[in-house]
Amino acid sequence: MLDSLDLDGKTIIVTGGGRGLGRAMAKALAEAGAQIVVAARTQEQMDETVKQIRDARGDAIAVRTDVTDSAQVDALVAAAVAHYGRLDAMFANAGGGGGTNAEFWEYPDWAFEEVLGTNLKSAFYSGRAAAKQFIAQGGGGVIVNTSSGTAMRGNRNFAYPTAKGGVLSLTKSEATMLWAHGIRANVIVPGFVSQAPPRDEQEETVRKQRGSFVPVGRLGEWWELGPLAVFLASDASRFITGNEFIIDGGGLAGGLGPVGFVPSHEW
Repeated sequence: MLDSLDLDGKTIIVTGGGRGLGRAMAKALAEAGAQIVVAARTQEQMDETVKQIRDARGDAIAVRTDVTDSAQVDALVAAAVAHYGRLDAMFANAGGGGGTNAEFWEYPDWAFEEVLGTNLKSAFYSGRAAAKQFIAQGGGGVIVNTSSGTAMRGNRNFAYPTAKGGVLSLTKSEATMLWAHGIRANVIVPGFVSQAPPRDEQEETVRKQRGSFVPVGRLGEWWELGPLAVFLASDASRFITGNEFIIDGGGLAGGLGPVGFVPSHEW
Protein backbone atom coordinates (compact mmCIF):
# COMPACT_ATOMS: atom_id res chain seq x y z
CA MET A 1 0.00 0.00 0.00
CA LEU A 2 2.76 2.46 0.91
CA ASP A 3 4.47 1.82 -2.43
CA SER A 4 1.39 3.18 -4.21
CA LEU A 5 1.99 6.58 -2.54
CA ASP A 6 5.54 6.82 -3.89
CA LEU A 7 6.03 9.70 -6.34
CA ASP A 8 9.66 8.96 -7.10
CA GLY A 9 10.65 10.30 -10.52
CA LYS A 10 7.36 12.06 -11.22
CA THR A 11 7.34 15.69 -12.35
CA ILE A 12 4.67 17.88 -10.81
CA ILE A 13 3.84 21.54 -11.39
CA VAL A 14 2.35 23.46 -8.47
CA THR A 15 0.95 26.88 -9.38
CA GLY A 16 0.63 29.32 -6.52
CA GLY A 17 3.49 27.39 -4.99
CA GLY A 18 5.31 30.37 -3.57
CA ARG A 19 3.48 30.46 -0.25
CA GLY A 20 0.72 29.06 1.93
CA LEU A 21 -1.10 25.96 0.83
CA GLY A 22 0.76 25.78 -2.46
CA ARG A 23 4.11 25.71 -0.70
CA ALA A 24 2.86 23.08 1.74
CA MET A 25 1.67 20.83 -1.08
CA ALA A 26 4.86 21.33 -3.09
CA LYS A 27 7.01 20.35 -0.11
CA ALA A 28 4.91 17.27 0.64
CA LEU A 29 4.97 16.14 -2.99
CA ALA A 30 8.75 16.57 -3.03
CA GLU A 31 9.10 14.60 0.19
CA ALA A 32 7.23 11.75 -1.50
CA GLY A 33 9.85 11.77 -4.27
CA ALA A 34 8.44 14.09 -6.94
CA GLN A 35 10.40 16.66 -8.93
CA ILE A 36 8.63 19.95 -8.37
CA VAL A 37 8.17 22.93 -10.68
CA VAL A 38 7.08 25.86 -8.51
CA ALA A 39 5.09 28.51 -10.37
CA ALA A 40 4.05 31.91 -9.04
CA ARG A 41 4.35 35.60 -9.86
CA THR A 42 6.63 36.57 -6.97
CA GLN A 43 10.18 35.39 -7.54
CA GLU A 44 11.29 35.68 -3.92
CA GLN A 45 8.47 33.47 -2.68
CA MET A 46 9.14 30.82 -5.32
CA ASP A 47 12.83 30.83 -4.54
CA GLU A 48 12.08 30.27 -0.85
CA THR A 49 9.87 27.26 -1.63
CA VAL A 50 12.59 25.80 -3.87
CA LYS A 51 15.19 26.42 -1.17
CA GLN A 52 13.12 24.63 1.46
CA ILE A 53 12.62 21.66 -0.86
CA ARG A 54 16.31 21.48 -1.74
CA ASP A 55 17.34 21.88 1.90
CA ALA A 56 15.29 18.74 2.56
CA ARG A 57 17.21 17.02 -0.28
CA GLY A 58 14.37 17.33 -2.75
CA ASP A 59 14.46 18.43 -6.38
CA ALA A 60 12.72 21.62 -7.51
CA ILE A 61 12.95 24.56 -9.88
CA ALA A 62 11.06 27.84 -10.07
CA VAL A 63 9.34 29.23 -13.17
CA ARG A 64 7.87 32.71 -12.81
CA THR A 65 4.37 32.58 -14.25
CA ASP A 66 1.26 34.72 -14.41
CA VAL A 67 -1.41 32.02 -14.62
CA THR A 68 -4.00 34.49 -15.91
CA ASP A 69 -2.01 34.55 -19.17
CA SER A 70 -2.55 31.36 -21.16
CA ALA A 71 0.68 31.82 -23.12
CA GLN A 72 2.67 31.94 -19.90
CA VAL A 73 0.98 28.77 -18.65
CA ASP A 74 1.86 27.01 -21.91
CA ALA A 75 5.45 28.20 -21.45
CA LEU A 76 5.42 26.88 -17.88
CA VAL A 77 4.59 23.37 -19.06
CA ALA A 78 7.23 23.62 -21.79
CA ALA A 79 9.83 24.69 -19.22
CA ALA A 80 8.94 21.76 -16.94
CA VAL A 81 9.30 19.28 -19.79
CA ALA A 82 12.52 20.89 -21.02
CA HIS A 83 14.08 20.52 -17.57
CA TYR A 84 12.72 17.17 -16.40
CA GLY A 85 11.73 15.46 -19.64
CA ARG A 86 8.05 14.93 -18.91
CA LEU A 87 5.05 16.04 -16.84
CA ASP A 88 3.02 13.77 -14.58
CA ALA A 89 0.71 16.06 -12.61
CA MET A 90 -0.57 19.62 -12.60
CA PHE A 91 -1.68 21.18 -9.31
CA ALA A 92 -3.64 24.27 -10.35
CA ASN A 93 -3.59 25.91 -6.96
CA ALA A 94 -3.15 29.59 -7.83
CA GLY A 95 -5.99 31.85 -6.80
CA GLY A 96 -6.99 34.73 -4.60
CA GLY A 97 -9.50 37.42 -3.87
CA GLY A 98 -9.36 40.74 -5.64
CA GLY A 99 -12.39 42.41 -7.14
CA THR A 100 -14.26 45.04 -5.13
CA ASN A 101 -16.89 45.35 -2.40
CA ALA A 102 -19.38 47.10 -4.68
CA GLU A 103 -23.05 46.16 -4.51
CA PHE A 104 -24.12 43.42 -6.90
CA TRP A 105 -26.02 45.78 -9.21
CA GLU A 106 -23.03 48.10 -9.40
CA TYR A 107 -20.31 45.46 -9.67
CA PRO A 108 -17.93 46.46 -12.50
CA ASP A 109 -16.90 44.24 -15.37
CA TRP A 110 -13.19 44.65 -14.67
CA ALA A 111 -13.54 43.35 -11.11
CA PHE A 112 -15.51 40.29 -12.16
CA GLU A 113 -13.02 39.50 -14.92
CA GLU A 114 -10.12 39.93 -12.51
CA VAL A 115 -11.49 37.36 -10.07
CA LEU A 116 -12.50 34.94 -12.81
CA GLY A 117 -9.05 35.22 -14.37
CA THR A 118 -7.18 34.54 -11.16
CA ASN A 119 -9.34 31.64 -9.98
CA LEU A 120 -11.22 30.01 -12.86
CA LYS A 121 -9.51 30.87 -16.12
CA SER A 122 -6.14 30.06 -14.59
CA ALA A 123 -7.36 26.56 -13.68
CA PHE A 124 -8.63 26.06 -17.24
CA TYR A 125 -5.37 27.25 -18.78
CA SER A 126 -3.38 24.99 -16.47
CA GLY A 127 -5.52 21.92 -17.10
CA ARG A 128 -5.56 22.47 -20.86
CA ALA A 129 -1.78 22.88 -21.11
CA ALA A 130 -1.16 19.85 -18.92
CA ALA A 131 -3.65 17.66 -20.78
CA LYS A 132 -2.01 18.47 -24.11
CA GLN A 133 1.35 17.36 -22.72
CA PHE A 134 -0.09 14.24 -21.08
CA ILE A 135 -1.62 13.13 -24.36
CA ALA A 136 1.60 13.88 -26.26
CA GLN A 137 3.37 11.55 -23.82
CA GLY A 138 0.91 8.76 -24.60
CA GLY A 139 -1.75 9.40 -21.96
CA GLY A 140 -2.02 9.23 -18.22
CA GLY A 141 -1.52 12.13 -15.86
CA VAL A 142 -3.20 13.92 -12.99
CA ILE A 143 -4.90 17.30 -12.65
CA VAL A 144 -5.66 18.59 -9.16
CA ASN A 145 -7.47 21.92 -8.84
CA THR A 146 -8.02 23.97 -5.69
CA SER A 147 -11.47 25.37 -4.95
CA SER A 148 -12.97 26.75 -1.72
CA GLY A 149 -15.73 25.99 0.72
CA THR A 150 -17.25 29.35 -0.27
CA ALA A 151 -18.08 27.77 -3.64
CA MET A 152 -20.84 25.84 -1.89
CA ARG A 153 -22.50 28.87 -0.28
CA GLY A 154 -23.70 32.33 -1.08
CA ASN A 155 -21.39 35.16 -0.13
CA ARG A 156 -21.44 38.94 -0.29
CA ASN A 157 -18.12 38.83 -2.12
CA PHE A 158 -19.92 36.81 -4.79
CA ALA A 159 -17.27 36.85 -7.54
CA TYR A 160 -14.85 34.65 -5.62
CA PRO A 161 -17.29 31.83 -4.75
CA THR A 162 -18.69 32.07 -8.28
CA ALA A 163 -15.23 31.49 -9.73
CA LYS A 164 -14.44 28.72 -7.26
CA GLY A 165 -17.80 27.09 -8.00
CA GLY A 166 -16.74 27.10 -11.63
CA VAL A 167 -13.58 25.25 -10.64
CA LEU A 168 -15.73 22.44 -9.21
CA SER A 169 -17.65 22.11 -12.48
CA LEU A 170 -14.49 22.44 -14.56
CA THR A 171 -12.89 19.58 -12.65
CA LYS A 172 -15.86 17.26 -13.24
CA SER A 173 -15.79 18.10 -16.94
CA GLU A 174 -12.05 17.53 -17.14
CA ALA A 175 -12.52 14.15 -15.49
CA THR A 176 -15.23 13.02 -17.90
CA MET A 177 -13.60 14.39 -21.06
CA LEU A 178 -10.07 13.20 -20.37
CA TRP A 179 -10.60 9.77 -18.85
CA ALA A 180 -10.36 8.15 -22.28
CA HIS A 181 -6.71 9.24 -22.23
CA GLY A 182 -6.10 7.94 -18.73
CA ILE A 183 -6.07 11.43 -17.23
CA ARG A 184 -7.63 11.91 -13.79
CA ALA A 185 -8.93 15.20 -12.38
CA ASN A 186 -9.95 15.98 -8.81
CA VAL A 187 -10.34 19.09 -6.69
CA ILE A 188 -9.25 19.98 -3.17
CA VAL A 189 -11.69 22.15 -1.19
CA PRO A 190 -9.94 23.69 1.83
CA GLY A 191 -11.88 25.21 4.68
CA PHE A 192 -10.43 27.63 7.22
CA VAL A 193 -6.74 26.81 7.04
CA SER A 194 -3.86 28.87 8.40
CA GLN A 195 -1.56 29.87 5.55
CA ALA A 196 1.57 30.18 7.73
CA PRO A 197 2.61 30.05 11.40
CA PRO A 198 1.12 32.86 13.54
CA ARG A 199 3.26 35.99 13.55
CA ASP A 200 2.63 36.80 17.20
CA GLU A 201 0.55 35.87 20.26
CA GLN A 202 -2.30 38.13 19.23
CA GLU A 203 -2.67 36.37 15.88
CA GLU A 204 -2.47 33.00 17.59
CA THR A 205 -5.29 34.05 19.95
CA VAL A 206 -7.47 35.19 17.04
CA ARG A 207 -6.92 31.88 15.27
CA LYS A 208 -7.93 29.96 18.38
CA GLN A 209 -11.11 32.05 18.64
CA ARG A 210 -12.00 31.41 15.02
CA GLY A 211 -11.16 27.75 15.42
CA SER A 212 -13.75 27.43 18.18
CA PHE A 213 -16.47 27.72 15.50
CA VAL A 214 -15.12 24.71 13.59
CA PRO A 215 -16.54 21.33 14.69
CA VAL A 216 -13.06 19.92 15.41
CA GLY A 217 -12.32 22.98 17.54
CA ARG A 218 -9.46 24.52 15.60
CA LEU A 219 -8.37 25.93 12.26
CA GLY A 220 -6.56 23.67 9.84
CA GLU A 221 -2.81 23.94 9.45
CA TRP A 222 -1.26 24.62 6.06
CA TRP A 223 0.86 21.46 6.15
CA GLU A 224 -2.20 19.23 6.64
CA LEU A 225 -3.01 19.54 2.93
CA GLY A 226 0.25 17.83 2.06
CA PRO A 227 -0.82 14.21 2.63
CA LEU A 228 -4.01 14.76 0.63
CA ALA A 229 -1.99 16.22 -2.24
CA VAL A 230 0.32 13.19 -2.24
CA PHE A 231 -2.63 10.81 -2.23
CA LEU A 232 -4.31 12.50 -5.19
CA ALA A 233 -1.09 12.63 -7.22
CA SER A 234 -0.24 9.00 -6.55
CA ASP A 235 -1.40 5.62 -7.82
CA ALA A 236 -3.19 5.15 -4.50
CA SER A 237 -6.03 7.24 -5.99
CA ARG A 238 -5.96 5.78 -9.51
CA PHE A 239 -9.69 4.84 -9.39
CA ILE A 240 -10.71 8.32 -8.22
CA THR A 241 -11.60 11.08 -10.65
CA GLY A 242 -14.13 13.89 -10.89
CA ASN A 243 -14.46 14.30 -7.13
CA GLU A 244 -14.01 17.06 -4.59
CA PHE A 245 -12.07 16.41 -1.41
CA ILE A 246 -13.20 18.69 1.40
CA ILE A 247 -10.62 19.28 4.11
CA ASP A 248 -12.23 21.68 6.57
CA GLY A 249 -12.48 20.09 10.01
CA GLY A 250 -16.20 19.54 9.52
CA GLY A 251 -16.91 23.20 8.73
CA LEU A 252 -19.36 22.55 5.91
CA ALA A 253 -21.04 19.76 7.83
CA GLY A 254 -21.44 22.06 10.81
CA GLY A 255 -22.85 24.91 8.74
CA LEU A 256 -19.93 27.27 9.31
CA GLY A 257 -19.39 29.97 6.73
CA PRO A 258 -18.75 33.71 6.55
CA VAL A 259 -21.50 35.33 4.52
CA GLY A 260 -20.40 38.93 4.96
CA PHE A 261 -23.76 40.29 6.04
CA VAL A 262 -26.42 39.92 8.72
CA PRO A 263 -29.55 38.18 7.37
CA SER A 264 -32.54 40.49 7.34
CA HIS A 265 -36.14 40.40 6.10
CA GLU A 266 -36.18 44.14 5.56
CA TRP A 267 -36.05 45.13 1.90
